[in-house]
Amino acid sequence: MLDQLGWFHGVFGTVFSRGGNAEIAVWFHFVQVGNAMKLSEIRSLSPPAKPAATQEPLMQLRNSISAALVAASLGLASLSSAQIDVRVTVTNLAPTNGTFLTPVWFGFHNGAFDLYDMGAPATAALERIAEDGNVSGLNSLFTATGAGTNQGVLNGIGPIGPGASTSMMMTLNGSSLMNRYFSYASMIIPSNDAFIANGNATAFQVFDSAGNFTAVDFVVLGSMVLDAGTEVNDELPMNTAFFGQSAGNTGVAENGVVGVHQGFMPAANGGILADSRFANADFKAQGYEVARIRVEAVPEPASMAALGLGAVALLRRRRSAK
Repeated sequence: MLDQLGWFHGVFGTVFSRGGNAEIAVWFHFVQVGNAMKLSEIRSLSPPAKPAATQEPLMQLRNSISAALVAASLGLASLSSAQIDVRVTVTNLAPTNGTFLTPVWFGFHNGAFDLYDMGAPATAALERIAEDGNVSGLNSLFTATGAGTNQGVLNGIGPIGPGASTSMMMTLNGSSLMNRYFSYASMIIPSNDAFIANGNATAFQVFDSAGNFTAVDFVVLGSMVLDAGTEVNDELPMNTAFFGQSAGNTGVAENGVVGVHQGFMPAANGGILADSRFANADFKAQGYEVARIRVEAVPEPASMAALGLGAVALLRRRRSAK
């Protein structure tokens, strides 16, 4: 890739700055990873001195290469926006002895994947995740609708407990309509059928019409916890997931509709809050935070471009100091 003098070759770009009689060169090495270019190395070199007769042509060459590197740095974001690696992360924000989350289902789609409608009966797929934390129904439903092709499940080691965080990487094509929006769903445990999810399919846009990526970062509050309306909230251990239930889909059917959850019964009445393991699981308490969910580019294209421009500025400062 490099010749003996270390001049620009292949996927290498160079910026030069004169420091007295020495030449300072900084090399940026980009490599192909999947469908994106990644910055793999920055190296400082000092090439051999050149005869005076060749200085002017070399200066022109250096200026051209410097401009090319700046352009490449700025253009890197555009390259990455077509095919970009993203990290989806969920963090349980509940306090110690608070609520847990089942593995979180998520999907990227064209805005037509509707998880639920307030005041309407839950789908069979939503019932399974709201009552048992089972995502298989949502996986199948998402595929069947054809609204998107990229979906995943954020798994902890068992349920995602208070303070715990888990992530998953995925490569998305920003120019595809099938990746424009983000949706998620998870069961709140212990509970009969409490869950969190976005009912507005277009609430979280991750790519605009030009394919530019926009990070998603939001907090789910306790006041946003939903009731699937599929199982009576009796909070009896034998009917309540993660509270003593021995098998899925064994609670008392409610035949209701999706709505805002009214919260657990008071500790004095027994049930979930009366158990010391879940003494702080009252998600209806003022300011209660259930989870934080993020979708971010890895690495961020703007950061990579700034790195290259920062090197240019550094070399210019060195030259000015001489």
